Amino acid sequence: MVRGGDTPEEEKPAFNFNAYILDKANSVNKALDDAVPIREPVKVHESMRYSLLAGGKRVRPVLCIAACELVGGDEATAMPAACAVEMIHTMSLMHDDLPCMDNDDLRRGKPTNHKVFGENVAILAGDALLAFAFEHMATATVGVPPGWIVRAVGELAKSIGSEGLVAGQVVDICSEGLKDVGLEHLEYIHVHKTAALLEGAVVLGAILGGGSNEEIEKLRKFARCIGLLFQVVDDILDVTKSSQELGKTAGKDLVADKLTYPKLLGIEKSRELAEQLNKDAKDQLSGFDPDKAAPLIALSNYIAYRQN
Repeated sequence: MVRGGDTPEEEKPAFNFNAYILDKANSVNKALDDAVPIREPVKVHESMRYSLLAGGKRVRPVLCIAACELVGGDEATAMPAACAVEMIHTMSLMHDDLPCMDNDDLRRGKPTNHKVFGENVAILAGDALLAFAFEHMATATVGVPPGWIVRAVGELAKSIGSEGLVAGQVVDICSEGLKDVGLEHLEYIHVHKTAALLEGAVVLGAILGGGSNEEIEKLRKFARCIGLLFQVVDDILDVTKSSQELGKTAGKDLVADKLTYPKLLGIEKSRELAEQLNKDAKDQLSGFDPDKAAPLIALSNYIAYRQN
């Protein structure tokens, strides 16, 4: 209550997550469009752009930017790394959709890359995106010490190699049809297959923003939690939503007899796990400036409660 003569404190407006994510996603989309123009050979660049610019939530690049800003950096510093992460994520989807992997026909509401350009071009375009991601981050990042860029390149490489995304994908493939597989095995798959690149995105932003080792490690733990959270929610949506609602083929994990959280725990227990992971993630942000942490808190909630 304000007494006579007192001046009420000016209330801060609530954080507008929708405006934030739209603004950052638009910036990322423009940067990606500029980074990968149509040039010779035209076919491979058309294939790269087809998947790279097909929309998507841009969660990983936005996480990279938000982490950079949290520790004192800015969007411009993080943008090349943010784009690199999205290029690699797009490559992983292109390769994931191939007949030798998940054999998917639909991605982001459109025919998958190999359905439009053929398997051979889709594989090569994915390879090109992977290579260019590192070139772009190494050459377009400015205003930070070279050592930070080298550290970030190493971090990103590890997140997608045989100790990261590839490890999770291989163990996932080898686990199809297996019986009596436990939660620890499933968590290994998704810590590597899904969480590793999300972790990489956040840690890259923290490194390039000049975060301390302590800040970087707290953000690493935050990212690992939301990476697992992302997969738990993905598994739930796969069995509760339609292909039209998801913009990709629904129910494919069930058809392929893949190990998923609902298969192992049931829907309700999976939802409880998602709630706990969301809480654990946000707990890692205590001690940071609340205003600067607001985007990451909102992103964690977005991942937990998304519908596609």
